This record gives sequence, C-alpha cells and structure tokens, in this order.
Amino acid sequence: MKSETCLIVRTPPGRQLDLLRGEASRVAKANEVNWYADRADIGTRFCFDNDRAKKAFALICDDIGISYQDG
Repeated sequence: MKSETCLIVRTPPGRQLDLLRGEASRVAKANEVNWYADRADIGTRFCFDNDRAKKAFALICDDIGISYQDG
C-alpha cells in the first residue's frame, strides 16, 4: 500500500493499541477495504487500501485523543 494511505499513531502497546486495531478493522470493513498495522520507528503504522478509510480512522484517533501523523 502507498504510504499516503497510512497513519502512524503514537501509543504504547496495550489497551489503546488493541482498541485502535479493533477500530481499524471496523473502518476497513465499513469501507470494504483491506488494512494492516506494523511497527514504525515512532509508533504503529496503520495502512488502508484507500484514503476514505484512512480519514475515517484519523477521525477516530482525534475523538479518543491519540496523536498521529501521515506515514
């Protein structure tokens, strides 16, 4: 996937990261796209097949107060 459809979130492993994985799965299913998460130098990279899903995931991060950047 292109890096333009990825976000790097800054949260330590644990409950918040598990919550984000669940949210990413729901966003991907709602948008009928694939997604994956992997480790990045400064957090965890969440990647989606399209920009619409990435934006929806970014809104969720905003709502729960988790910082992120394009990645």
